[in-house]
Amino acid sequence: MTDEMNNSNDINDFLKAISTMTSLDEEISKQAADRNAMLTKPPGALGRLEDIAIWYCGWRGDFKALVKKPQVIVFAGNHGVASLGVSAFPSEVTAQMVINFEQEGAAINQLCKVSGATLNVHSLELDKPTKDFSKGPALSPDEFQKAILVGWNSVDIEADLLVVGEMGIGNTTSAAAVACGLYGGDPEEWVGRGTGVDDAGLILKSKVVREGLKINKSALETPMEVLRCFGGREMVAMVGAISRARSLRIPVVLDGFICTVSAAVLENHKSGLLSHCLAGHLSSEGAHLKILDELKKKPLLDLSLRLGEASGGALAINIIKAALACHSGMATFEEASVSEKS
Repeated sequence: MTDEMNNSNDINDFLKAISTMTSLDEEISKQAADRNAMLTKPPGALGRLEDIAIWYCGWRGDFKALVKKPQVIVFAGNHGVASLGVSAFPSEVTAQMVINFEQEGAAINQLCKVSGATLNVHSLELDKPTKDFSKGPALSPDEFQKAILVGWNSVDIEADLLVVGEMGIGNTTSAAAVACGLYGGDPEEWVGRGTGVDDAGLILKSKVVREGLKINKSALETPMEVLRCFGGREMVAMVGAISRARSLRIPVVLDGFICTVSAAVLENHKSGLLSHCLAGHLSSEGAHLKILDELKKKPLLDLSLRLGEASGGALAINIIKAALACHSGMATFEEASVSEKS
């Protein structure tokens, strides 16, 4: 499938690929659930950790799986809409933060060290921002497909857990527009303060999203077209990476609002395409909870983060590691010679 993807410039080939992707191994999930029932603890005593372990084992095809090689990918892209003043920071901060990632000076670098994850950073044509979506589609079909392939090819086939995140000045506005295009409602329901805009900035963001919805109305026929019209290259790349992970049976941890909106495009394309994904955390961006509710995803953490760059997802890695360590390392009642509940 990888060679076919790389040799194609047709988004329909990608859509065909993701529409026929594999699902978790039901038999392995049952074996994992049976093992969980025999571990030395009261039923359900480890709460959501038990569900996480069974889910993870089903996707990995191993009823006693462990997380040994997590990968974190941060995609960076610039947005034409940022020129309208929708962010508290200038667009050059995107490239500056990429350098910071490479010099291991960002929060995500420290969080990856703590979790033992490999960090990969991919810049997507930072010198070529997307078009201002309030004047027309942000990306051409060719640009969209190229970004999909960047994401698709970024996934390490040896990884056993993937966290995806982003960096891109202006991308909370793009994400709000994508969410509004997917689920409807007023722009005010989806825009937030992002990097810290004031009340005037919020009003401007809503206005820009409303203009974008109007100018692109005739093109918003499919979820992928919604993403092409409003999204950034980094958002499209996350869709590619999440899809590739599914084809490899690699469970995925979603980061914040922008990542979750990008992932929602897949779920809107075909229900169930995010069943290999967990929500790592709930960010303080107001519409994040709204999009998680739409996807029926319950976040693992709620720490009021609003940083992006995969930070919340990376924090969730150790929770998932702990879930699998308990599931696969604990003794059963029989092994430990412990009496079960009468």
